[in-house]
Amino acid sequence: MCKSFDLSLYVVIGPAHCAGRDMAEVAVEAVRGGATMVQLRDKASGTGRMVHDARRLKDCLAPLGVPLLINDRVDVALAAGADGVHIGQQDMGPVDARRLLGRDAIIGVTVKTRHQAEAIPYDAVDYASIGGVFATASKQNPDPPIGLDGLASIAAIIDLPLIAIAGITTETTAPVINVGVCGVAVISAVCAAPDPRAAAAELRGLVDGAKAARPE
Repeated sequence: MCKSFDLSLYVVIGPAHCAGRDMAEVAVEAVRGGATMVQLRDKASGTGRMVHDARRLKDCLAPLGVPLLINDRVDVALAAGADGVHIGQQDMGPVDARRLLGRDAIIGVTVKTRHQAEAIPYDAVDYASIGGVFATASKQNPDPPIGLDGLASIAAIIDLPLIAIAGITTETTAPVINVGVCGVAVISAVCAAPDPRAAAAELRGLVDGAKAARPE
């Protein structure tokens, strides 16, 4: 599989993440600031609500050329015409998701350990998210943060485009990129920011700057 997508600034968004603001409007502002991919993550709403929200996000993001992925819910991705899914370790397996979504869909997986990294089915997966790297209040994570050393250890054995997630801030972005990942995934750093466009622009600048400074 060879797909064209950019993981530089990957924004995870949901109804509970936007400080009471319209989710689609926050997503659009994030993209205008430099977000390159958006994932809808909603663990509370019913299926009908998720499909409605996903369709609205897709309608807003498609003209901007930014893919929309759905966390976990392959059925929602299919119903809404999303660009793909992101799958956790307890969700539908990526091979089954690929069978349902087809070869053109973007499929990402969450990886938290070297064992999980070694088990990635490469024929079914386009990218991997490693984390949680740092402590975060944006989502429940029963496992301790893996830190930069853990990130580097797992990244070294995965032959896919990679992003890092959890606790990514303006202070931690450059050190994470210096490990060698393609980008960072953020939730509250953009979605809960007073100005999502400005927050995204600052993070994107840090990502691009850190990439440019890496040795060839």
